[in-house]
Amino acid sequence: MVITKKFRYKGKTLEELKEMEVREFAKLTPSRTRRSLLRQSQIIEMFIKRCKKKQAKGKALKTQSRELVIVPHFLNWTILVHNGKEFIPVRIRPEMLGRRLGEFSLTRTSIKNSAPGIG
Repeated sequence: MVITKKFRYKGKTLEELKEMEVREFAKLTPSRTRRSLLRQSQIIEMFIKRCKKKQAKGKALKTQSRELVIVPHFLNWTILVHNGKEFIPVRIRPEMLGRRLGEFSLTRTSIKNSAPGIG
């Protein structure tokens, strides 16, 4: 018998989190994130509406707003986040709640040097 552990964020299940509004979810986050969420609540709600319209049409969800805090409405979405050069696909998982989109779209890549004399 395999027992699977359900994901919880601050004691709330995913179903409870998805029913919450942005301002309610902000109360569960740390102070810096809470402040940002409360200031950006209208922007995040507009982003959610825009994304739902694009999903209905089958278009990709793109954004250059790397400072957006990930809320439960974003779960299981793939959002293309701009890293300064290109759009990087970011699949939103429950562990990402309360973090920012830019944390998952890195702006710097590791340099891989080739053999000497080539290139």
